Amino acid sequence: MSARFYADVALMAGTQIRLPEQTARHVQVLRLQPGERVTLFNGHGDVEGEFDATVERMGRSDVDVAVGAWTATAREAARAVHLAVAMPANDRMDWLVEKATELGAASIQPLMSERSVLRLKADRAEKKVAHWRGIATAACEQCGRNRLPLVHEVRALADWLSSSPAPADAGTRLLLSLRGGARPLGQALPGAGAMTFLSGPEGGFSPAEEAAAIACGFRPVTLGPRVLRAETAPLACLSQLT
Repeated sequence: MSARFYADVALMAGTQIRLPEQTARHVQVLRLQPGERVTLFNGHGDVEGEFDATVERMGRSDVDVAVGAWTATAREAARAVHLAVAMPANDRMDWLVEKATELGAASIQPLMSERSVLRLKADRAEKKVAHWRGIATAACEQCGRNRLPLVHEVRALADWLSSSPAPADAGTRLLLSLRGGARPLGQALPGAGAMTFLSGPEGGFSPAEEAAAIACGFRPVTLGPRVLRAETAPLACLSQLT
């Protein structure tokens, strides 16, 4: 199996292109040589697919490739599942983004809530989002996805809820709740259609935050009697949804 790389450029069979700087760096790290084959994808177009390519020239800081045949390759999940997660602390958000990408999440919305330990603003938030987008890209290269999940800018939960579509237009929305009365996840899943799953930080959402989410059309669900970590719970749900 040839190495796979995301290349954010126009790709067309029968052309020769210079790879973007970051993609070229990855090719050089692997010490690929002229004549060796790689697989390229850019996520563009309505039909999912990837291109065969051959390394033509290795410069000191740039790489030229000959783009070969395009192959339609469907590896996306059967339904679009969007994760909205109150960011866990330390490097656990990195792990969450990587595994959510591998499991097929269509998008990831990082949130800050009342009980969030990790709080990001301004430049620090921008740098973290860029870092997570890089993690998602690398995960797509590894797992075979040809579409990058959209990693949104960091937002406060209240602001995000206030700008969300009206409940009637938003499709299925599920909220992971630690309180009694929530339905088991398996009983709340619709047969098809896009979904948004909202998961809280360490300690869960506050009662006021849960009430606000429910007012926006989120239905409380539970994964059972055990309390999972903030980075584990959304992935456990995602594994059942995609």
